[in-house]
Amino acid sequence: MASNVEQEQPLECGKYIPIPKKGNAKECSNFRTVARISHASKVMLKILQGRLQQYMERELPEVQAGFRKGRGMRDQIANIRWIMEEAREFQKNIYFCFIDYSKAFDCVDHNKLWHVLGGMGIPSHVVCLLINLYKDQVATVRTNHGKTDWFKIGKGVQQGCMLSHSLFNLYTEHIMRHEELEESKAGVKIAGRNINNVRYADDTTLMAESEEELRSLITKVKEESAKAGLQLNVKKTKIMVTTPIDNWQIEGENVEAVTDFIFLGTKITADADCSQEIRRRLLLGRRAMPNLDKIVKSRDITLATKVHIVKAMVFPIVTYGCESWTIRKAERRKIDAFELWCWRKILSLPWSARRFNQSILQEIMPGCSLEGRILQAKLKYFGHIMRRQESLEKITMLGKMEGKRKRGRSRARWMDGILEVTGMTLKRLGLVTADRELWRGLVHEVTKTRRRLND
Repeated sequence: MASNVEQEQPLECGKYIPIPKKGNAKECSNFRTVARISHASKVMLKILQGRLQQYMERELPEVQAGFRKGRGMRDQIANIRWIMEEAREFQKNIYFCFIDYSKAFDCVDHNKLWHVLGGMGIPSHVVCLLINLYKDQVATVRTNHGKTDWFKIGKGVQQGCMLSHSLFNLYTEHIMRHEELEESKAGVKIAGRNINNVRYADDTTLMAESEEELRSLITKVKEESAKAGLQLNVKKTKIMVTTPIDNWQIEGENVEAVTDFIFLGTKITADADCSQEIRRRLLLGRRAMPNLDKIVKSRDITLATKVHIVKAMVFPIVTYGCESWTIRKAERRKIDAFELWCWRKILSLPWSARRFNQSILQEIMPGCSLEGRILQAKLKYFGHIMRRQESLEKITMLGKMEGKRKRGRSRARWMDGILEVTGMTLKRLGLVTADRELWRGLVHEVTKTRRRLND
């Protein structure tokens, strides 16, 4: 009987599973529906993704880093941090708007999407395949109480589908082109270039050097997005300025002005200080350790295996986004203290146990320290950017803003840390990073000789 029912279902059917997001789970709006896709469909989608990739790289600007080869979240996190660092150094006010769309992936108009793809020169046979995928689509939602009735889907791209992000990137690029942001004079001027937005899929950040410029950018984005069926979620859209402000309004609607914001999983503060994010990451690492209690306390697992598990499951939580951290001695000590806390947990040592840090390290034999791993990630990322011919990240990392520095000693910058540990000038580093083998050897030597401050 069940097999007969399955045969009667349309071929263009999809099954969705609701996944709770942050907030009240009793509200339907706080759920994300993820599509379950058959293996056969995934093979075809992978082929289509490969066909679309070359057109994506041709059509998308470098300010869009979402789901592109050689780009990632760390690039946009670094861009924001370095722009804010330059602004602080040269006493410039920068206005940021972190835009949030209401159900962005669910509001894509199919007819407009096919028109956009055709206008970008994507072959008609590829567009026809995509149309057939979405034509007469029906779906059901699986819940704890069974499946819902089948219903038609008239708009949106599937979350959980490997093509969705590519299609959405091209769709939003069409919106941005109509806003003519690249031609706009509003934005942040750095190294002779004007930057007014950075994007990662649907996460869009607008920036400008004045309140009026930012308002004009927001108005353009809001109007063009509405034409394409995307609505700004004013409640989740935030404004952040490098100098404190009281309130902000967009066309009569109040928008919250914040001093810090979680951007792509990292905390960005208005004063461009990384200490809050480092403390937050260390706290997340401490919260993750109790999940390994069964492993840590097991006598059937060797000490070396426990160390590898901590390095694989806890340390990545701490080091996420660390490539653009500016770390001072106070933060170094906290990172070292966290690492030693992890090793004490593995050895089941209470804080009252009178054991020197050195004796614990000799027993654990962890090799490179956690702070050394962070430094290694920073140096590798620096070399990666320096080898690029011209890129947005290279401009924000090396470029300068117009303005005057404050009198007295300036606060430590990200680049200062790179120059200090390598003992080279920026010009010399440019030559060394061009040789991958030479740079790899230098990074290994620097991190190998890195000592813990708490030893």
